[in-house]
Amino acid sequence: MPVSHSSLNNGEHEWLSLCFLTPAPVADFVRGAVDECKPANVHVVTGTAGESAHILAGLEKEGMVKRLPKYENCWLARTDPKDVARVESKTVIVTKNQRDTIPIPAGGVKSQLGSWMSEDDFQKARQDRFPGCMAGRTMYVIPFSMGPVGSPLSKFGVQVTDSPYVVASMGIMTRMGTPVMDKLAQGAEFVRCQHSVGRPLPLKAPLINSWPCNPEKVLISHLPDTRQILSFGSGYGGNSLLGKKCFALRIASRIAKDEGWLAEHMLILGITNPQGVKRYVAAAFPSACGKTNLAMMKPALPGWTVECVGDDISWMKFDSQGKLRAINPENGFFGVAPGTSAKTNPHAMATIAKNTVFTNVGETSDGGVWWEGLDPPAAGVALTDWHGKAWKAGDPGPCAHPNSRFCTPAAQCPIIDPQWESDEGVPIDAIIFGGRRPEGVPLVYESFNWRHGVFVGAAMRSESTAAAEYKGTLPYEPLQRAGRTYLEVSTCC
Repeated sequence: MPVSHSSLNNGEHEWLSLCFLTPAPVADFVRGAVDECKPANVHVVTGTAGESAHILAGLEKEGMVKRLPKYENCWLARTDPKDVARVESKTVIVTKNQRDTIPIPAGGVKSQLGSWMSEDDFQKARQDRFPGCMAGRTMYVIPFSMGPVGSPLSKFGVQVTDSPYVVASMGIMTRMGTPVMDKLAQGAEFVRCQHSVGRPLPLKAPLINSWPCNPEKVLISHLPDTRQILSFGSGYGGNSLLGKKCFALRIASRIAKDEGWLAEHMLILGITNPQGVKRYVAAAFPSACGKTNLAMMKPALPGWTVECVGDDISWMKFDSQGKLRAINPENGFFGVAPGTSAKTNPHAMATIAKNTVFTNVGETSDGGVWWEGLDPPAAGVALTDWHGKAWKAGDPGPCAHPNSRFCTPAAQCPIIDPQWESDEGVPIDAIIFGGRRPEGVPLVYESFNWRHGVFVGAAMRSESTAAAEYKGTLPYEPLQRAGRTYLEVSTCC
């Protein structure tokens, strides 16, 4: 197979190796991305510890991350203030017919259940963005698995990206590297994920916080018919870590529909009563409504224990005996930092003490991190906010962005469930639905049965949280109102 792009220079040898040593579908996908995006180099990610250290060292040299000496192998990133959360208004599903994607509302009414883009409009948008978008940069090829590599419930993906921050984060959030490429070499299917920050080199304008992004042209597009994801312009979170919401919920929902299973925005936990009886529960809340805190709960009732399988996404399928089973397809936690503390979630605080990438949190002068909800720093310790400016209590605006995050390995959680990587998944006995509402609903109520639970769960909604796109105003303002989380429980009769 010939080299696809003559400017590959230092990456030419690795590109040739990719062509000869990887399965043809992977090489064809990467070759097409190279032809379109015109990177200067190509690097095939292996997932080794040495490679991860090299990636982080490069990010530090570029000023994209800063080492936090107070902890072991922890890093701080600050983004462009216009690139702080998922951008739902610029997140689209591309299909031939709109009715195959979302309900078509009455004239003049905007759908609240997603955005559709026609195939023709998508091709125009793609042509306006991707050609040459990686000029001067390295294209990283990330083979990854959603779920344990050997599980029959897992799915594979290959992401190409020009962001080393994405590589570092995907190494935490997915099973990434050579073991996955070995599976692909055996003929396993994979989702094709293409991502670019949209800032080719040389730069035409300076970066903010050394963070490359192109907010004016952000587009996160999903092509379920062909199992593709193309994301442009954002380097943050679910917009760029394409194994998360893009794959694990949106594309996986379509795969699940075709194959007869469910991909859901749900935590999974195991709970054991004083008599030693253990049940597994799934729970669905929107972002920033408490999934991570519930998944890592420290029970106050004597004799009860909770163990965490996952805090965000659940893939569920009925087994041959008719039992609903679930896996956590992720390998890490991408949790909201503000509000997380030794009081609200001591297990999360223990988890993030090492090998963690923090984004848009505050920084302490002694080399640590801080956010709203933590105790004030010790006397003599100064704070720097998520913009990189000096901050003190009483200043306008928060020290940490309300959607600031920690990206940390799930295996480090002190209450990680022994079966969290079970190939067959854990058996689900109840499902909880919840959200943030300040008034008008009971705090907790129980449905009559599974059917009633499905109806009530489908009818629920939550007030806006900080996981919302930048609109030129402070995205944390809605959270200044007193809110509460409410729950609805569906249990098997």
